[in-house]
Amino acid sequence: MRETSWSGPSILCLALVAGALALPAMAEPITVEALSVDEAGGGSLPVVSDITDTEAVILFRSSVPLACSVVYGDSPAFGRIAVDDDMDGSAHSDHHPILSGLRPDTEYFFRVQGTGADGTLYLGPVQNFRTLAAVAAPRDLAKLSEGAQVVAVSSNYGGAPNEGAWGANGAIDGSRGTAWSSNGDGDAAFIEIALGERAEIGAVEVWSRSMSDGTARITRFTLTDDAGKVHGPFDLPGADRPYRFALQAETATLRLDVIDSSGGNTGLIELSVFAE
Repeated sequence: MRETSWSGPSILCLALVAGALALPAMAEPITVEALSVDEAGGGSLPVVSDITDTEAVILFRSSVPLACSVVYGDSPAFGRIAVDDDMDGSAHSDHHPILSGLRPDTEYFFRVQGTGADGTLYLGPVQNFRTLAAVAAPRDLAKLSEGAQVVAVSSNYGGAPNEGAWGANGAIDGSRGTAWSSNGDGDAAFIEIALGERAEIGAVEVWSRSMSDGTARITRFTLTDDAGKVHGPFDLPGADRPYRFALQAETATLRLDVIDSSGGNTGLIELSVFAE
């Protein structure tokens, strides 16, 4: 945005006075009422799922399509906001915003709120939950924090760089609040990771992203090591959480190729690789 400088305070005052004289009478204030969010949820309130020491998922299904958001914080004053990760930002019925950046063993307060396509506002009650105590997690060799990096990717949504929104780094940053999305690659999507070090691999975890309309979900994939050996295919049961698969390979890189999917902007919420 271009900044504009004034030549002096007298010009500014005259402009304000002239503007005030030209303003019409103020309209009556508008009163906006919000319906209870359980009216859009068929009587069911949002629930907290998949609580960890640093994240939680709010699940809510509405019979009325809503553009939904969640305000949250460590007090009823909230202070932070989370939204569904659907790219188009339109109203839909299956909501699963992720609350991230939480502290271990801490009580959090949240409220779900949404807007229907007709402008009706829905407001939920203040609810609360407690995060888990911090636990020592196994070392994940496919994480940026461990020196891993993306060396190849089929595409990023909107042509974004790997470190941008929906870029490939979203699959290896250790947060389910971000994700990698291809640019409509469907079954042709792939991502290749250089691990933090060459290692004997014992298992991988794969968490597919998905859209509320059912697209973008990976259902089958293969893994290829640095010797060119293809492992799999592996069947991915769902996109609700990460699924673990045994893998015996000594490698410094690992490439995931989508074999079957529901099409569209296929991608990953997280890819994890664990030493044997």
